[in-house]
Amino acid sequence: MGAFIALAAQVWSLCVKELLAMVKDPANRLILFAPALIQSLLFGYGATFDLTHVPYALLDQSGGKAATELVARIDGTGVFRRAMTLRSSEQVAGAIDSNDALLVITIPSDFDSLLARGETAPVQVILDGRNSSTAGTALGQISAITAAYNLTQGASAPVSIVRRAWHNPNLQSRWTLMPALIAGLSLMQTLLVAALSVAREREQGTFDQLLVTPLTPIQIMIGKSLPAMLIGIIQSTIILAIIRLWFQIPMQGSIMLLYVGLVGFTAAAVGIGLSISAFALTMQQAMLYTFLLIMPMMLLSGLLTPVRNMPDWLQVITYANPLRFGVDMVRRIYLEGAGLSDIAFDFVPLGVVSMITLPLAAWLFRNRLS
Repeated sequence: MGAFIALAAQVWSLCVKELLAMVKDPANRLILFAPALIQSLLFGYGATFDLTHVPYALLDQSGGKAATELVARIDGTGVFRRAMTLRSSEQVAGAIDSNDALLVITIPSDFDSLLARGETAPVQVILDGRNSSTAGTALGQISAITAAYNLTQGASAPVSIVRRAWHNPNLQSRWTLMPALIAGLSLMQTLLVAALSVAREREQGTFDQLLVTPLTPIQIMIGKSLPAMLIGIIQSTIILAIIRLWFQIPMQGSIMLLYVGLVGFTAAAVGIGLSISAFALTMQQAMLYTFLLIMPMMLLSGLLTPVRNMPDWLQVITYANPLRFGVDMVRRIYLEGAGLSDIAFDFVPLGVVSMITLPLAAWLFRNRLS
């Protein structure tokens, strides 16, 4: 027990040393926390989505000729891809929540008979508000298809669209983007802080001193990873506070589950950052490697473009990107109110990335020549 306490004290001392090195310089404090504040505000006001590839689910309770013709028009656009054909209304929630469909088109059983009597026949379109701009664009195209269909019927509006948006009732793009930034913006600073950790030791001449301490490489990595993870959680908290208090976007899920997910995501990001840091010989190299990595991670995360719209081979590559699962996790918890069972799969690739990168960083730390 005494040996464990002594070991914990040694690791704690290294953690304190790392934190002091990060925050003792006023310029460093500005760099650590100002970007999260500024970037979250800029993204919140300026960023939008514009996508065209739309998977949808169909619940055709009519099966009549008119309904079949309308569906054929939708399928024939090349924009809409039928991902699921539903048999009952109970399947609608699963189609939306599982991300298999961006929207669900429901045609009522009396659709053909209403048109035959010259009455307005409603078609319900249920949209996934977590991808608000894409959903809004899709709704506009569905409306255009319906208007063209109405012209062929010789009536002004025999078919009407009834819209419902889940998880984002007003389809505001800010609701879609801002929760994802809880993971996205914190990744930038977390990755950079972790990437500079070991490289800073090399440049300051303290690298050899660390190697001759009683601490093992794994213990040193733990001591360097915990402060970086703390910085990442603080960054996420700042962004979360801005979203809730400034933009007033309501949160549907558990705050505790959100932080559990952020810890798993941040651990994976820190593992990548420490691997970069242990591999780089200088701080300049570490910064270069980090900046080269951040942009692909952002583009392949689903933050701006849904992963399902990417080529299949590229979707496979995204499994190595922790930001993909961090964004998915945060969005589903924040907007959908997802529980642990709903996001459990996201922890699997995050755990794999952590289990690979953290030992790799420790190995590089010991074997990489200074």
